[in-house]
This record gives sequence, structure tokens and C-alpha cells, in this order.
Amino acid sequence: MAQAPGLYTPTVPVPADRRILGGRDLFTLWFSLGIGLMVAQAGALLAPGLGLADGLLVLVLGTGVGVLLLAAAGLVGSDTGLAGMTALGQSLGQRGALLPAVLNITQLIGWGAFELVVMREAASVLLGSWGLQSWASPVLWTLVFGALATALAVAGPLTFVRRFLSRWGIWLLLGACGWLTLDLFLRADLAALWQRPGDGSLTQALGFDLVVAMPLSWLPVIADYTRFARTGRSAGRGVMLGYFCGNLWLMGLGFAYTLAFASGGEADALLRALAVAGLGLPLLLILLDESENAFAAYHSAAVATGFLAQVKIWQLTLAIGILCTLLALLVPLAQYEHFLLLIGSVFAPLFGVVLVDHFLLRRRKAPQRVRALRLESLIAWALGVAVYHLLPTLLPAWGATLPAIVVAGTAQALLGLKRV
Repeated sequence: MAQAPGLYTPTVPVPADRRILGGRDLFTLWFSLGIGLMVAQAGALLAPGLGLADGLLVLVLGTGVGVLLLAAAGLVGSDTGLAGMTALGQSLGQRGALLPAVLNITQLIGWGAFELVVMREAASVLLGSWGLQSWASPVLWTLVFGALATALAVAGPLTFVRRFLSRWGIWLLLGACGWLTLDLFLRADLAALWQRPGDGSLTQALGFDLVVAMPLSWLPVIADYTRFARTGRSAGRGVMLGYFCGNLWLMGLGFAYTLAFASGGEADALLRALAVAGLGLPLLLILLDESENAFAAYHSAAVATGFLAQVKIWQLTLAIGILCTLLALLVPLAQYEHFLLLIGSVFAPLFGVVLVDHFLLRRRKAPQRVRALRLESLIAWALGVAVYHLLPTLLPAWGATLPAIVVAGTAQALLGLKRV
């Protein structure tokens, strides 16, 4: 029986006849991945501190810089045909890639469970706005969304993009975002909001750091999808345009809706404001699409696990979907969030190393021999992680993400050139 497309072992390149995703396919996928309830909530975090004028500037700059780095990481996947963790092995060595693989699996499982929590809470708010509180069972909706996301992930990215997103999913998202945008312009006094300054609780530099972290959170997994791209050009263009449009649009809506309708500070204030627009139908469409973000976490966690253990990807995906659903049901994930953010902080400087190694040192070519361990790459990575965690203490107004990437990449260039 032929293996399902999109489920190839992550340790070998995708065959040429399965590299079939074009620029439109990848635009659709990454536009959809840029749309999410957690993206809107991230925009809400910026609103009180920055105000509308400063906030929009930070949103555009942060999303633009983050997307450029994300698209560059996507080219690593399209150039090599390898999944994310295997591609890391070319820069860190096979043994050197084990640590980021374990950290990536841990964070993906955690965020996959978080997605289910976010979805069930949004479902509860939406049902409450319709007067159907009796249907707002956390257990029921955790199981429903967990099963949906697992089924999508088992089907694989090619099936998901070609049969679901490209045919009708993208149109539902465009309709939902367009509806929310029209509602905002009709009900909010945007001129007054433009004149209202932020309260100063967040600097532009730290706001930029928060915005750029959203696209960079996909760095460890983007090659899992771009390895199916027809060409590097289609991969870079599709990822860059798709994620920029989706992420900026929904984060901007979360930002603006918070300023206009949800400034009280309650945990679910933004969800309640979104539930009012269009009788809640736009929120419902975004909620249905949110399962696709969980799909990405499940699939990439399975691919990363396949880097460590030779088990069929669909079997790993099924097991991870069940595990995430159980975590969402049984574990108080709010206590786990800071740990997940700590793990995520290691990947921004790591890709400073990977991008310099791939584009500058190897000039987009695979190494003749993949070494067991590249010590100079690990040293450069460690320097970047140190900068990431020390800079907020030493220079709290600077932000940490971009300086950490620059330091790690510069160190990789200096140490790596000695071996070229």
C-alpha cells in the first residue's frame, strides 16, 4: 500500500514527484496559519500600552521582519527537501540536533494542548452569546476539537492544503476577517482612537519583540511544509505574503477591537467583543479554522519525533493528538505556559545559526558529509540564547529577539568561516 502523501519519513528528502505545492498553495496555508485566536489575543496585549498609531507601526514592522526570517527558514526546507529537525542536523550535526528536536517536541505538544483550551473557551463564549450555555461543556468541546485537529493532521499537509484550505477554507477566513473589519469601521470611532495615546506600560521596542515572536514561533517547523514546495521561489513568496497578510490582519483586528470595545481588562473581553460582531458568525469561522493551528502542532510534533524514532508518521500523529487532548482535559496548562515560552526562546537564536550556515557558509548546498557534532554551531547558538535572556535585564527597553539572532548568526559566521 502506498504511503499517504505528506507522511514521508523526515530523515530523507521528499521525492521530486511529491514536491507539488505552488506559491498559491503555500500562500493559502500560511495565510491560514497566520489567522488564529491566539494571534488576536497577542494583538490585544499591545493595545493598552501603545495606542492605535504607535501600535500599527509596531505591528507592520514586527510582522514584516518576522516574515522575512520565516520565509528564509522556509527556503531551507525547499532547498533540501528535508523536515525541520533533519535540516537542523546539517547545521548542528546529527547529535547536535537531538536537543532542539526534544525541545521542539515538548513545546509543540504543549501548544497543541493550549490550542484546544483556546478553542473550547471561544466556543463557550460564542454559545453563551447565543443563549446556549447548557451546550458549553469543556469536556465535550475539547474532545470535538481534539478529534478534528487529529484527523486533519493524520491526513497530512498535502491533503489538508489541496482538499480543505484551497477549495473553501481560505474563502471562509477571508469572509470572516472582512466581516470583522467592516464591523469595526461601522461601529468604532477610529479617529478618536487614533488620537488616544497608550498608557506607556509597553515600549515600542518590547512591543516589536512581542509581534516578531509570532512568525518566529514557526521557525522550527516551517521546513516540514516547504519541503513539499515545487521551487524555492514559490516557497519564499507564498510563505512571506501569506503569513504577512494573515498575521497582520488578525493581530490588527485583535488590537483595534480591544481598544474600541474590550478595554476593561477581563480575560475573555476580546472574545466577547468578537462574539457581538455579525451575530458571532465571523468568530465561529475563525474558531473552526483554529483547528488548523492545532493540526500544524500535531503534524510537526510527529515529524520531529520521527527524527528520533523510526515509527510511521501517521501513527505518531495519532498518538500525539490523543496526548494533547488528554493534556487539555487533565492538566492545568496555565502553570505550564511560562515553561513553554522559555523553551520557545531558544529557537530564535538557533535559526540565526541555521540561516547563516545555510545561506552564507554552504550557499544553499547540502554538506558533503553530515558530521555527528558541529561544536562551533552549538557555541554560536549558546551565545545567542545568553543574549536573549541577559538583554532584558541589562537593557530592558531594547527587546531581545533580533539582537539574539544577530549575535548567534555573527558568531556562526566567524566560527564557521574557519572551517570552510
